[in-house]
Amino acid sequence: MTRPAHFRFDAGQFARIGIEVPDAAPIVRAYSVVSSPFAEELEFFSIVVADGAFTSKLQFLKAGDQLLLERIPYGYLTLARYQEPLPQDLWLLATGTGLAPFLSILQDFTVWQSYRHIVLAYSVRTLEELAYVTEINALPELFRDEGGASFQFLPIVTRDSNYPLHQRLPTLIASGRLEEAAGVELRPESSHVMLCGNPQMVDDTRNALKARGLTMNRRGVGNIAVENYW
Repeated sequence: MTRPAHFRFDAGQFARIGIEVPDAAPIVRAYSVVSSPFAEELEFFSIVVADGAFTSKLQFLKAGDQLLLERIPYGYLTLARYQEPLPQDLWLLATGTGLAPFLSILQDFTVWQSYRHIVLAYSVRTLEELAYVTEINALPELFRDEGGASFQFLPIVTRDSNYPLHQRLPTLIASGRLEEAAGVELRPESSHVMLCGNPQMVDDTRNALKARGLTMNRRGVGNIAVENYW
């Protein structure tokens, strides 16, 4: 959708968008913004839910149709929340449409200037569910001149035992397999870790990270920041 001039957001935040319904209140849902904070359009990552009140109508909207947008953004899954430790390694761990805020973060040139290593681990059930792969693979070249950050994209397909990474994120962390694939260590003194996806993944992954000595980010201090999607 066209971005209204008044709507400003930080990469990682979400918006509340709505669809008008005749003789009823608008149907409103929260969606993280995929777009760069500097883009002129707002893009959202949505999966059609069978008989879903919102997506069953959203899928039939055409160019020029109206979509409602609340005036302010929401959410704290942003890099601004990190003060200690200082930026060095950024881990973005997502399942499903929880990828959305990380796509926005990765299109903010400041992230490429601030970190030495960036790792995006994106877990889905089947290969067909992997989204935005072309765009993700293009990021290092797109932001090549913005800084010297290395970038590792680690797709995970949990229902294909032949796929290189196919176990759940908590298991890959506990075994050290995720770090091995990334070539980067999860360390309390250097890692910023963001989690976004279904609540079970968030809870289990948070516990796996805590077992490695990482802590929740509170008042700017700590490693782990989370956003539940459901």
